[in-house]
Amino acid sequence: MLIGEYTHTLDEKKRLSLPASFRTQLGKGAVITRGLDQCLCIYSAASWKAILAKTATLSMGAGDSRGFVRFLLSGAAPLAADASGRVLIPEHLKQFAQLSSKVVFAGVGDRVEVWDHAAWTKYTKRIEGEGEQMAERLSAVGAL
Repeated sequence: MLIGEYTHTLDEKKRLSLPASFRTQLGKGAVITRGLDQCLCIYSAASWKAILAKTATLSMGAGDSRGFVRFLLSGAAPLAADASGRVLIPEHLKQFAQLSSKVVFAGVGDRVEVWDHAAWTKYTKRIEGEGEQMAERLSAVGAL
């Protein structure tokens, strides 16, 4: 399970040092792509395979399905760490997430999210303020 939060610096060559615990758990064959809320998502090979299987079941006749598959898959790129544990963030993904020099890695179960530090700070403040209301809504539908 990928959990935890780590802050790192994006260097001038668009490389990030992937936290060692995430590097170990993601293994070889990891994939990075666009995520929701203007972050990036890193999936292990096994998790990515499960995502591909789910997207294959979506109806190509439905506009939302086509759009989401395009959003997720067209931006995807293989992610490989160098000998120092650094990964290269493709330019199109760096621009999508508006990554500055300070970046947050957030482990969220089946994936690692990559956020611009300022965006992460703003997002977490909002979510922390809504925790009780979210719990109530999720409880009402049986999710908690």
